[in-house]
Amino acid sequence: MSTLTCTIGADEAVGGRFTGYRMRRTGVFLALAGNRGLRRVAGGYALFILTEYSVWIAMLVYAYGRGGAPVAGAVALAQLVPAALLAPVFAAAADRRSPVVLLAGGYLVQAAGMGATAVAISAGVPVAAYAAAVVASTAVTATRPAQATLLPSLAATPDQLTAANVVVSWVEAAGIATAGSLTGVLIWSGGVAGVFGVCAALGVLAAALVFRLRVPALAGPPQDGPAVAAGLGASVRLAARQPRLRLVLALLTAEAVVVGALDLLFVILAVTVLGRPQAWAGYLNSAYGVGAVLAAGVGVLLVGRRLGGPILGAALLLAGALAVLAAGVDPAGTVLLLTVAGTSRALLDVASRSLLQRSVPAHCLGRVFGLLEGLTMAGLAIGAVLVPVLVHFGGSRLALLGIAAMLPLAAVAGGRALFSLDAQAPAPVVQIALLRSLPPFAEMPAPELERLASALVPVQVPAGTVLIRPGQEEDARYAIAAGQFDVFQDGRFIRRCQRGEEIGPTALPGTASLVARTDATVYKLARQIS
Repeated sequence: MSTLTCTIGADEAVGGRFTGYRMRRTGVFLALAGNRGLRRVAGGYALFILTEYSVWIAMLVYAYGRGGAPVAGAVALAQLVPAALLAPVFAAAADRRSPVVLLAGGYLVQAAGMGATAVAISAGVPVAAYAAAVVASTAVTATRPAQATLLPSLAATPDQLTAANVVVSWVEAAGIATAGSLTGVLIWSGGVAGVFGVCAALGVLAAALVFRLRVPALAGPPQDGPAVAAGLGASVRLAARQPRLRLVLALLTAEAVVVGALDLLFVILAVTVLGRPQAWAGYLNSAYGVGAVLAAGVGVLLVGRRLGGPILGAALLLAGALAVLAAGVDPAGTVLLLTVAGTSRALLDVASRSLLQRSVPAHCLGRVFGLLEGLTMAGLAIGAVLVPVLVHFGGSRLALLGIAAMLPLAAVAGGRALFSLDAQAPAPVVQIALLRSLPPFAEMPAPELERLASALVPVQVPAGTVLIRPGQEEDARYAIAAGQFDVFQDGRFIRRCQRGEEIGPTALPGTASLVARTDATVYKLARQIS
């Protein structure tokens, strides 16, 4: 289905014979609704997000209740280290195996691990509960690589793929906010074991949604272990040669440390500081997640803008919210401050990742973001270990202040270099504006939109050039940035197209061609960038 909007010739307008090719935003999502496979993947992912965050919160609550911050930190570390080590293996498997097998298998292993955790908690065997939780958390790392590989194989059109990616981003933001409340209610009504039991059932349902999907294994040379290691080594060498790249990676790693610490601090805030039941750890997580949802709307303002100021501002706002929490506030104030913290953390993440995308050559992006994933997992683990240490030496207040100080110190230490990098990194403002005018891309989250805009390839088309001929490859699509094009079928003028329109073979009648009426500029859109 196309998003083409064209100027109708006078003869077509008078006769009313032209039916039009315009697709509004609702049309894109109606196209997604008509794709059963994509609906199933999105539904499975929604269930996955609920379970991923719910059981993480619940396990920290359980471990904290058994042995305080030291035990909770150790359990968090035990869950993160295997996941970090196996994440590249699962990513490579997604490239050379059927992604359906990896996705459904990952969901089933997660469900088995969560079910075993529920049984172990009910039986009063903490060590078995911790071990089963490690199995579940390790299997989580199979989901996103498999899904990223699966979506393009299920989409019938580029518009469906775009809509699917937008829906997935919405599902994740909403799921994080919902998971906290769900966990709180389940702990209140049935205890921590109830959280794992319910999430195990949701995991089985997620596997059932995607199990019957049929897509072939992707073609291409397999990536063995040495190839994966070589790619990681190349990423490390690239970062070592680029001081400013190291700066952004360090800032994002510091952010991961804060996030890893916050997961445990929510439990401490609920139980120790506020003196509330364990269920409140889920409610505080929910408030933090609501802030992330709010940031999704504000983040669009960062698209195409300079990012040094927003990065520094978001870091200081997050630190300020945590510092005020250390001073001691009532439950309502705590919820409000955590919402602010969630918003500022999400904005910091969007701005920092966007700056990283702008600063790294396109052919190096995959390697750099692979390195970033490893650093993120390491940062989460460090944060989980750091909180018990700070609590031991100075209680919950020192823990909050210590975590609050990390991001401002990192941002201020590299402030001048950060602004220098931001000034030199190109912002694809023209390409972003063009994509925003196309319905399939209008609702995309800010980082994805900038990534797509940076990948657009400009093409200069002299007047009289035939840009699209009958029988041309269907994946050739273009966004018109300047100039006009005429559509001809069997030598007869059909209509005229101009700036802000997407054109391609699938948008034209089978025997039609597209000819530049004037000198024009178009940007080539490839299916895979959607």
